[in-house]
Amino acid sequence: MKVLLLKDPKDKDSGPDPYIKELGLYGLEATLIPVLSFEFLSLESLFEKLSHPECYGGLVFTSPRALEAIKICLKENSKKEAWSKSLKQMWNIKPTYVVGKATASLVEEIGLTPQGEKCGNAEKLAEYICSREKPNSSALLFPCGALKREVLPTVLREKGIPLESLTVYQTTQHPDLQKSLSSYFSQQSLLNFSIPWQDGVWQG
Repeated sequence: MKVLLLKDPKDKDSGPDPYIKELGLYGLEATLIPVLSFEFLSLESLFEKLSHPECYGGLVFTSPRALEAIKICLKENSKKEAWSKSLKQMWNIKPTYVVGKATASLVEEIGLTPQGEKCGNAEKLAEYICSREKPNSSALLFPCGALKREVLPTVLREKGIPLESLTVYQTTQHPDLQKSLSSYFSQQSLLNFSIPWQDGVWQG
């Protein structure tokens, strides 16, 4: 039986995707087709803000894509040098709050120490931040996506904890989606695959 997974590979650098491996154990032949791509925005503004850690009380990351935006900034030699020589150390004396292990891992890759990764979602991270931050202190810098959920900003605002959001990426349709789907369906019988949908929602 064939299974079509409409998702990105879990980690392109760590071998076969775990979904493909798991389905393979049950004799299922899975194919991945990415459906989304990410356009990075305001990178100069992002690095300008990162260049002034004295203006902020810390960092908040709820998505690996926000860290990818920073890593793109740091590809430029002058910015990478400034980050390595002083900025990284200045940010490291401030908290870096994250959701999830993937985001925490990327925070570590740029030389910072994540906190709160075990919270699991934005709601719990907001509670964690509120337990550690004082009202009306310096704002936390929050690089985020255009479609960010409002749970975390709302909770922090209600508790009087300043948060400065900066949109650094937006989600778009993967440029190869139509081509990939057409190619896949031209090679498969429509009766020989299943897509993980339940109650009208994709379960990938």
